[in-house]
Amino acid sequence: MEGFAFVLYYSNMKNATPAPPIRVYNLFGESGDLPDVVHCETIASRSVLHDWTLAVHRHARLHQVLLIERGGGEATLDGRVVPLKPMQIVNVPVGHVHGFRFVPDTQGWVLTIAAEILDEALLSAEGLRGVLSQSGVVRGTPQIRAVMKQIFAEHAGRDFGRAHVLRALSSAMVGLVARALAGESGGNGTAESGLFRRFEALLEQHHLQRWSVADYAEALSVTPTHLNRITRAATGDTASHLILNRLIREARRNLVYTNLPVSTIAYALGFDDPAYFSRVYAAATGVSPRAFRAQLHGDEG
Repeated sequence: MEGFAFVLYYSNMKNATPAPPIRVYNLFGESGDLPDVVHCETIASRSVLHDWTLAVHRHARLHQVLLIERGGGEATLDGRVVPLKPMQIVNVPVGHVHGFRFVPDTQGWVLTIAAEILDEALLSAEGLRGVLSQSGVVRGTPQIRAVMKQIFAEHAGRDFGRAHVLRALSSAMVGLVARALAGESGGNGTAESGLFRRFEALLEQHHLQRWSVADYAEALSVTPTHLNRITRAATGDTASHLILNRLIREARRNLVYTNLPVSTIAYALGFDDPAYFSRVYAAATGVSPRAFRAQLHGDEG
């Protein structure tokens, strides 16, 4: 979609405590967040509108990579405050709470990738997903900077094969970021990370069979409690949420890239009742499957 509107969307979450809720932003818009392979913007373009401070928030289905070129500041990543310096990479996984306070006139790039695009690029056996699921700030490399500039140049153009090239460059970027993250964490070679990679592989194999947390735990020869401990350590989320999110991403891909009826998609995803599938989807995304598809194709209202 050429020249699509870059809509900053948020939904207020209900909290049991009087503290203000963390806003959930979806940079592509809740109903149309797959109009392009990636989104590119400079750090300054948004930060300058907010006095160089972006309050803590999270992105429901978007992964971000920031590269600081000049200037700096500090990032808040899931409660940790981390200083930012030139030539540093900030990895912000899907769903992680984050915020930024930049020094005025900070320069750099922000690459935003939809979770569905990552699903296509990441293979469970390679172990990148577990590494990329950790928020963090690491030293960038000239190679990362070069690929980032290629992505921005390609995104700004409309040449033949643009989407394919952007997917390839984005895949290279997340691979390089994962390499940098793994290098600073000592390679991520613990037994726990191995167990998480095995869970990822099983999730890819069995998400259409609607396995429960107990089913995955049994296949891994661990208790459900231990499996949840592993997934929280790797991603900050529970096993049940990861299972649901995988199913929702599969549903969204079908809604976007096929013309299958919603009922057919529901049955293909292992739901006996399409109405129940619609309720689950709406609860997870804030919009029904039919409304999501209609809005995506401009048929709303």
